[in-house]
This record gives sequence, C-alpha cells and structure tokens, in this order.
Amino acid sequence: MARTRGSWTGGGLTPKSVLMPHHFAQAVFHPAWIPDSLDPTIERLKRFRIIAGAVASLGVYTFVEGGFAVTELLENALTASVVLLFLTPMTVGVMLFVWRRTGTARQLRVPLFNALKLLLLFVGCVVALVVLVQTTNSAGGNFAVIMGAGLTMMWMLIFVAYGAVRVSGNFFGTAAVHRCLPALLATVTSWLMAIPDLVTGDLHGLSLTMGVVFILGAPVTVTAIALVEMGRLKRRYGIRLGAHPASLPPIPGLPPLPGHPPMPPTTGLPYLPPQGNPYGRPYAPGGANPYAPGAGNPYVAHPQPPYNPPPQRPYGS
Repeated sequence: MARTRGSWTGGGLTPKSVLMPHHFAQAVFHPAWIPDSLDPTIERLKRFRIIAGAVASLGVYTFVEGGFAVTELLENALTASVVLLFLTPMTVGVMLFVWRRTGTARQLRVPLFNALKLLLLFVGCVVALVVLVQTTNSAGGNFAVIMGAGLTMMWMLIFVAYGAVRVSGNFFGTAAVHRCLPALLATVTSWLMAIPDLVTGDLHGLSLTMGVVFILGAPVTVTAIALVEMGRLKRRYGIRLGAHPASLPPIPGLPPLPGHPPMPPTTGLPYLPPQGNPYGRPYAPGGANPYAPGAGNPYVAHPQPPYNPPPQRPYGS
C-alpha cells in the first residue's frame, strides 16, 4: 500500500486520516519533500538505527530498573526533544561551516527551513503531550476534564510515538539537505544523551555490567550503523559527508533535491560554437573559394592588340 505523504503540513491529509493518529503522524512528520532512501539496504540500515536511537533517546533502563512508567518515559522524551532543539541546528551549522569551501548556505535555504519547521513542530507536539498528561493527572474528580483530556492525550500519545519513529528515520527531513546528515545527527544525539550518565556515573540502579551495556550499547550501535550507511552512500553513489550537497554528482534516475541548483554538464562545453573553423568559407559550395577567379585569367591580354592597325603598307607599293 502506498504511503500517504503530505506536501508539507499534511497537504495530502483527509478527514479520515485525522481520526487515525498513526496515518496523520506519517503524513505530517514524513512529508513529500523528504527524499526516499536510495536503495533497500540503506532503508534497512535506517530501521536498525531507529531502534538503537530509541534505546538511547528514551532509555531502556527505565523498563529494566522499575518497569514501564509513562511519566518517566515522557520526561525522557521531553529531555530528548530539548536536546534535539539545540543540537540539530548546531550540528547542521558545523557542517555548513565545513561545506563553505565548495558551496554556500543560501543554496540550501529551502530544505534547511523545511527541516527547522519540522523540528519545531515535533518539539511542540511533545510539549503539548506532556501538558495534557499533567492536566489529566491534576483533574481530580472532574469527569468531563478527565474524559476530554484523557481521550486527547491517548490520541496525542499515538501521534507523537509514530511521529518519533518517522523523525528518527529522516531526522526532521535533513536528508533533503544532505543524505548523510540523518546518520550524522543520530550519532551525535545518541552520544550526547549518554554522556551525562557516563560523566556522573549514574547507572540508574543497574549493575556496572548492565549499566555499561544499556548506556554505551545504544550509541555504539548507532555509530556503527551510521558509519556503514554513510560508507555505502559514498561507495555506491559518490555522496560524501564533507562535500557540499550542491557539489555532489547527480544520482542517475533521480531529480535534484529541493533547493539544490542543477549540476553543470560534466562533458562538453555547451556554449562553444560547433567544432571547426566558424569563419572558413561559410557560403562556398563544396568548400571552394567564392572569390577565386575563374579557370582563366580575366586580365590576360587579348591575343591581338585591339588598337594596332592591320599589317599593311600605308603608302602603297
């Protein structure tokens, strides 16, 4: 079944899809301007990266330590969203500085702006979900508030969960900027989420072995998968992380990414005249010289001088 994808903010949505939060999340958080994966192998690598990234972002140790806790899960999601809000633009800014030698940020203005809007939208949805949960918990015995906020909270919970899966794969559509950016951002984010626990030594009640496995396991796995993903992009398609997207070769069979200028032709010089001498006898039939004299010399003297008298004796005999 084909995926339903909106143009940006759900342009392809229908009233029926709004009632199904997972369809709505797919259309909103994976709009049509985000490019698809180049091949099935990269798509499978992306799925593994999503799973490992979820481990790092939400904290599997929550389930190991004290069982499932919605409140702590949402707190971790909110923390991860705040980290992403600052980390994603910072990482992209560093890459723009690296790319400055082969291109400009102006060339990437459209996909950068779209990715920023998607990031702000997701963070706003997570904040709204946390507010709904707090409202429902503090409603007391007000049945109307509990029903209204509770139903909305359940819809938002499914919507945000599916949205988190989508943005973990496309990382807010940054593949429209550079196809290596999602893998890079997933790596940087997973390590940043693990660093506080490593620095403080907080194993969340786990043993040393389990703490190392759950704290370091996810970022190490994400990094390994991201390196394989970027290596495959480089080998098969010539896409290198250190090269500005506008300087990368076009991929056969795919249109240029939105906001990227078309690449110049790689062979020939389209603005030169046809090969050969453009000034050489353009009007001469058969290559002959139109100004050349005929076969004979038109200025050769007449066989007989036209003004000489005939040979006779003027005085008679």
